[in-house]
Amino acid sequence: MLITKQQSLDYHSLGKPGKVEVNPTKPCATQVDLSMAYTPGVAQPCLEIQKNPADVYKYTSKGNLVAVVSNGTAVLGLGDIGAAAGKPVMEGKGVLFKRFADIDVFDIELDTHDPDEVIRCCQLLEPTFGGINLEDIKGPECFYIEETLKKTMKIPVFHDDQHGTAIISGAALLNAVELTGKDISKIRVVFSGAGAAGISCAKLYCALGVRHENLIMVDSKGVMYEGREKYNQYKAEFARKTELRTLGDAMKDADVFVGVSMKDLVTKEMVKSMAREPIIFAMANPDPEIAYPDAMSVRKDLIMATGRSDYPNQVNNVLGFPFIFRGALDVQATAINEPMKIAACHALADLAKQDVPEEVARAYGVDHFKFGREYIIPKPFDSRILMWEASAVAKAAMDTGVAQKPVDLEEYKRALSNRIGKGRVIMSSMHEKARKNPKRIVFPEGNSKRILRAANNVLNQGIGKPIVLGDPEEIKAVAAENEIDIDGIQVINPITSEKRTAYAKRFHEMRRRKGVTADKAQIIMEDRTYFGIMMLEMGDCDAVLSGVTSEYPATIRPALQIIRLQEGIKRVSGMFAMIQKDKVYMFADTTVNINPSAEDLAEIAILSAKVARRFNIEPRIAMLSFSNFGSAPYPESEKVARATSLVKQRAPELMVDGEIQADAAVMPDFVKRYFPFSTLTSEANVFVFPSLDAANIAYKLMQRIGGLVAVGPILMGLSKPVHVLHMTLDVGQIVDMAAIAVVDAQK
Repeated sequence: MLITKQQSLDYHSLGKPGKVEVNPTKPCATQVDLSMAYTPGVAQPCLEIQKNPADVYKYTSKGNLVAVVSNGTAVLGLGDIGAAAGKPVMEGKGVLFKRFADIDVFDIELDTHDPDEVIRCCQLLEPTFGGINLEDIKGPECFYIEETLKKTMKIPVFHDDQHGTAIISGAALLNAVELTGKDISKIRVVFSGAGAAGISCAKLYCALGVRHENLIMVDSKGVMYEGREKYNQYKAEFARKTELRTLGDAMKDADVFVGVSMKDLVTKEMVKSMAREPIIFAMANPDPEIAYPDAMSVRKDLIMATGRSDYPNQVNNVLGFPFIFRGALDVQATAINEPMKIAACHALADLAKQDVPEEVARAYGVDHFKFGREYIIPKPFDSRILMWEASAVAKAAMDTGVAQKPVDLEEYKRALSNRIGKGRVIMSSMHEKARKNPKRIVFPEGNSKRILRAANNVLNQGIGKPIVLGDPEEIKAVAAENEIDIDGIQVINPITSEKRTAYAKRFHEMRRRKGVTADKAQIIMEDRTYFGIMMLEMGDCDAVLSGVTSEYPATIRPALQIIRLQEGIKRVSGMFAMIQKDKVYMFADTTVNINPSAEDLAEIAILSAKVARRFNIEPRIAMLSFSNFGSAPYPESEKVARATSLVKQRAPELMVDGEIQADAAVMPDFVKRYFPFSTLTSEANVFVFPSLDAANIAYKLMQRIGGLVAVGPILMGLSKPVHVLHMTLDVGQIVDMAAIAVVDAQK
């Protein structure tokens, strides 16, 4: 992807200059708030920390705050451009820390070339930060700085330029060696580049099993051989007694090439000279030591990785530092040691072998990723990395005794999976409930690759027992083409099923006074949606999910014709759970009733409250209108007022009020001031809209413009769980809906 100079400058300068800002985490709207935030209230935590210094983690943000420290002497591929010129990069690191691991960052640029000044500055900052990420500091000073700080400080210190590339490429190496069937202890590895990244890679590879004597290091002067010159203490470890002198000499019959140097150093002839099934990590940035197309044009048995996102197997440091610090901070580690780095490496390698969520593939413009030669390390936007890598790092910290605050690992993994927001907490609880008593779920659209992937996930995660409908041969072909494992998933063909006649007979009995003859019922049972919902009616499954390949009415119509309403319910309605990072709202009715009456709205409100409680949310219901408590008396607003009265009569335990405008419903202080009589004393979280157009428009705008995640539609009022899958849902969202359906079935 080509980014122009002006695009980059505009991105950094337009609006508020730069990429980061500081936001308070506590309210500061009143005099009381101000007194609590500063003086005199702040004195109390100060005194507590004075008595017990460890309480700084309890009363301040230290435990989630990292310093990104640089003197600008080795900025990306730009070299020694100075501290101020390096600041955009350090701000960028802060953005990545926050985006991928929810870690806060202050970037600190130091105007000095003296490594001892950098060391002393970091030491003085120890009370402020939970960890220090050294960045873009040239070698060999970077080695001395990190080593000294690790010896003298009790918080994690990590030089990403050294260890980040090593950890990510190390994970890639483990998987590349496995795919080629080579023994890691016997492979020959050639390095181009003997700076911070090269030396760190070499050390980590040895820790992973590469033999020290099988490494050849090449720097700007050629092969580093004994007697060539007097090397600094960091390079000296990798000088070899060898007759090899050039990079070309070294690469002959080598198994692995690791490039952390500069572009165009490797030729096609060098690639041809390597051993069978060679592994090339050409990681010079932005242009690799040999271009991906050039290398692949001469060796079809090659596994290749670069630092670029436009080719397979990108070695991107963002796969490492945010998650390593997350794990270290959460156990209050005093250091990031070698076992923690190796744990991160293995976690990434293992994750690459797992089935990849559809949303990850879609973020990169492809249908699917699968472990193999073009996918040996996870992609940065795979949200699972947080749980896999941070928990592995935390475990290693605990195992090696550097964790000051040990955690229960399983609880910690759940906390990590929920960290991205309350929405995941909500859905995680649904998944947990489903796993306790998994039910049989029918997916009528068995020829959809999305459905087959979702069914595979439902089975593997223990959420339910999936059944897919369709022609078995067609389903097998779709699964094979898209590399989906359907072993363990029951496949039923409605056309040949022995149950079809019984289902047709029952359907005829239900609909014979609605124009359905016995022959027509037989034909209708060829329709997979009708067949699946009849399975539910006859007790042969527990829930049905359908709709990703059809229009909404095609799924809801069979459900309304076959499944009875709940006792006392007069009509079906639909809702969406609208999820922000830390809040969940329920919108109803978004999908079924065009112009509901006051009776209908009351029923929708009560059903919505039940669904909210199923999500572990205590409902606070706003009956929405364009009017606030009679301020605009029209038939439309009076209908909502009547509906509110009915809800209060039928379910007096609910917090509900209306008619009320949407903005007032989420402004409790405003309501308290102007409508002190209102029973809606807190921000509403369940919104009942007066009509389908209002509800449908609102949820779609919130989803597409507001950025909220829409989970649903969830059908309410049927006596058995049938849910319509919207055509835009991805695999993960379908799995979420399956969990909701299973919990419904459990009830």
